[in-house]
Amino acid sequence: MTCCKKSSIAAFVFLIAILVLSCGKTELKLQEAGRDWPVYLGGKNSNQFSPLDQINKENATQLKLAWRYNSGSGDSLGFSQIQCNPIIIDGILYGTSPELILFALDAATGKQIWQFDSNVNENFSLHVNRGISYWQEEDDKRLFFSAGSNLYAIDAEKGKLIDTFGNSGIVSLKEGLGKRSEKSYVVARTPGIIYKDLLIIGSTVSETMGAASGHIRAFNVKTGALEWIFHTIPQPGEFGYDTWPKEAYRSIGGANNWAGMSLDVKRGIVYCPTGSAAYDFWGGNRKGQNLFANSLIALNAATGKRIWHYQTVHHDIWDKDLPAPPNLIQVRRNGAKVDAVAQITKQGYIFLFDRSTGESLFPIDELEVPNSDLDGEVAWPTQPVPQLPPPLIPQVFDMEMVTDIDSVSGLYVSSILRTLRTGKSYIPPSTQGTVIFPGFDGGAEWGGAAAEAEKGILYVNSNIMPWIHMMVPLDQGSASKGKEGERSFLKNCAVCHGQDRKGDPSGTFPNLTQVKLKYSKEEMLKILMDGKGFMPSFKHLDQRELENILSYVRGEITETTHIPDIGARDEYEVPFTHTGYNRFFDNKGYPAVKPPWGTLSAVDMNKGKILWQVPLGEYMELSKKGIPKTGTENYGGPVVTAGGIIFIGASKDEYFRVFDKDTGDELWKYKLPAGAYATPSTYMVGDKQYVVVACGGGKMGTPSGNSYIAFTIE
Repeated sequence: MTCCKKSSIAAFVFLIAILVLSCGKTELKLQEAGRDWPVYLGGKNSNQFSPLDQINKENATQLKLAWRYNSGSGDSLGFSQIQCNPIIIDGILYGTSPELILFALDAATGKQIWQFDSNVNENFSLHVNRGISYWQEEDDKRLFFSAGSNLYAIDAEKGKLIDTFGNSGIVSLKEGLGKRSEKSYVVARTPGIIYKDLLIIGSTVSETMGAASGHIRAFNVKTGALEWIFHTIPQPGEFGYDTWPKEAYRSIGGANNWAGMSLDVKRGIVYCPTGSAAYDFWGGNRKGQNLFANSLIALNAATGKRIWHYQTVHHDIWDKDLPAPPNLIQVRRNGAKVDAVAQITKQGYIFLFDRSTGESLFPIDELEVPNSDLDGEVAWPTQPVPQLPPPLIPQVFDMEMVTDIDSVSGLYVSSILRTLRTGKSYIPPSTQGTVIFPGFDGGAEWGGAAAEAEKGILYVNSNIMPWIHMMVPLDQGSASKGKEGERSFLKNCAVCHGQDRKGDPSGTFPNLTQVKLKYSKEEMLKILMDGKGFMPSFKHLDQRELENILSYVRGEITETTHIPDIGARDEYEVPFTHTGYNRFFDNKGYPAVKPPWGTLSAVDMNKGKILWQVPLGEYMELSKKGIPKTGTENYGGPVVTAGGIIFIGASKDEYFRVFDKDTGDELWKYKLPAGAYATPSTYMVGDKQYVVVACGGGKMGTPSGNSYIAFTIE
């Protein structure tokens, strides 16, 4: 063999070695990516999926507590929550406390590295936080999270504000929403999504008149500059403008993306689900179809331009917001794989569309629905219902659906049900009282669905809870009694605290009948101005109306002159309020409907078929009586893994569970210190896989908590 040939062979061997080493490094990077939970809900596709399989069907029963981190004081009265789905990057966990303090932990030990306190959430007065966004360019590592009406850019290593972003590290979430938003409630419970150098973000706004617009915006991650805005309530000349009254864009708010969004990075398309327009339950001042409320909107992520949309509820008067980001999956059609986007809904429907075109991949019917008899209201005559998959929960609450856990409960519920409007889908709100079923919180809710994208299978937890809803004319009581304070209270406060000021049974909205014994008038005025608990600020009201509300709540009623009738009011003022968000319980405090009351389902989106469905959660006192497992209401979503399992908390019984993803069998459960009303995260540090969940409690009348708990296999 010649020297030249030897050199050529050596070079070839060296090249092969380099390629092997390069492939090895690439594979290692791919493995490392799967080890983290770097984005809210696991990935920009919102699929709540992990490729990790160290924890699996065979060993899930061996899960043990790895660490517990107490994130803050919480609220002993049960008004605080943690809904955060933490992110984990390179062994560091980032999450938030009940007081919206951002923190970084060693993800293997739970040891705190740093905290950042925005100092704006006194008395839990702002909102919950569901997650954090992360962006990196070389050594520049940034976290973005919101507290109050501010968006913060934080150095991920130091936990300090980044001065070059916005105004010394802060951008107002009211930026670009117009003058009306200045005194309005605008926060962001769900994190934005990163596309290149853009942070695309939605918002939570009020659901009454005076609400800010819910426009979707993109901010530059380096400078904080507003790069683009998509008007969810179209302005003159924009597509959809003719689906509203001509001047509605000036006074109507809502139609906001509060639930988060999903991103197809390859196509550069961001998918944004929106909620209803404000006011939620009467739309006589917004007659029309109302685009882009209650819509899944596909936008060019670079420019904010609309590519396609689909409206899942026309002219919503039932608060049927789209509650979670859609899942980006693949399904088989005619032997080929199609990139699809699947949107879960409060109604228990799942809509499935082609990601690029918006074409529905299952037929959708337009169901004729009843008209409204409320003064001034014109309900849209039809509503869309997908033929497949079948709804995840029943769609009608009638006498056959009345609870059968015992005869007394059944009689109690039946006697109430006979007085209410029920028995059909989409019955409009009424002064008689209407059963909302599925209820205001679903069906599916903000916890989102987990998905095995390549198999086209979704895993969805659902609530099966009827609610009672009743409308009240604002002038009927107030004008006849000459009580301007009562009218202002009914208009602004009764939706949460009830007409009788006694709050709601779950304790989320407190009883106000004795509030003056706890707070002075000055303290109550401060609460009205700043907000407290889940109550937003009412600083948009003028001083006279604030004083009237305080006088009424404190029992210091003053007679006033006659209040103008409906016809004399401003064209866009709402003439109705409602009696609040009232779950329909039996005489013992259990849901009025037959069990199950909460479920976990697996759905094959290739065929539109429910593969299995099991109760999620348990009332032990009923199980001991021989009543089959009923399930419970639940909040927070599932995570599915390559290990063949589903992790989920969510249930009212405050357990964390593992299910077999193929059968729905419960494999393991652990009693938590407080309810885990948040979606968990799973990740690896070193040679161990962990799963972590926030235990914030505070929903459905359960105690609040302040901890994050992680589990692993020892």
